[in-house]
Amino acid sequence: MTTTSPHEPAAAPARVAVIQFDPQVGLENRGANSEQALALAAQAAEDGATLIVLPELAATGYSFRGRAEAFEHAEHVPDGETVRTWESFARQHGVHLVGGLAERDGVRLYDTAVLVGPDGYVGHYRKAHLWNREKLWFTPGDLGFPVFETPIGRIGLLICWDIWFPEVPRLLAQQGADIICSVNNWVWTPPPIFDKSGRCMASYLTMTAAHVNNVFIAAANRVGSDRGARFLGCSLIAGTNGWPIGRVAGAEEETILTADIDVVSARSAQIWNQLNDLIRDRRTDLYDPMLGYTLSPAAPR
Repeated sequence: MTTTSPHEPAAAPARVAVIQFDPQVGLENRGANSEQALALAAQAAEDGATLIVLPELAATGYSFRGRAEAFEHAEHVPDGETVRTWESFARQHGVHLVGGLAERDGVRLYDTAVLVGPDGYVGHYRKAHLWNREKLWFTPGDLGFPVFETPIGRIGLLICWDIWFPEVPRLLAQQGADIICSVNNWVWTPPPIFDKSGRCMASYLTMTAAHVNNVFIAAANRVGSDRGARFLGCSLIAGTNGWPIGRVAGAEEETILTADIDVVSARSAQIWNQLNDLIRDRRTDLYDPMLGYTLSPAAPR
């Protein structure tokens, strides 16, 4: 499915792919995690994908037994083996790739998403909102919510639990993000988990964030179980109107979802009609002093 107009050529055409698979924790599994992730990513690239999104902690698996084990799995960014491998893949296939790993910076550990492209490392984001036992080994992110300029458009990153905090996609959109890459390890929670359509709450939160910010969101989750933790799939690519472009992935399948979009069309998507524009209609005079939102020079005025 495409979001480009049949009458106008796309300004920044891209085929976006999200990879849903089952990485496992344990140093003995790191090679297999990398091989499976990049095998699926290679399939996406062969199918024409130019932006590929892997899940949270795709390199390591999720369920660490303690901080010491998390530290053993962690790597430096951008000089670690995983980022170098992703850089090589991106160069070889001419794609941008986003993926999650455990980052080591001195004695601190971060749950990190990394963006690489055909020219190498672009940037990274450290998860700001930590879920459950993550707080026992990871430090909350300290990089803010950066948006990265790339040849295919402005790319923002968020990680999993972040989507429950509407400030995150809003701040990324306010800084001019054309597409937000959401890397996730959404877990099973007390029921009900899914509605009758098979969508989970995280799917709807992603759709809502895309809708209220008029921004594309490519959300990659994982599946399977990892030391007793179960993950629920539901990966999707949401359009600027919030609706999924294509299907929402199932709860059990390893799969690749793709969508053809004009990335920078998000820049004109804010105008819904002659009188309503989400950016223009914001009452910054009322709530910005309380919330502390600030616009970057890249943000639309």
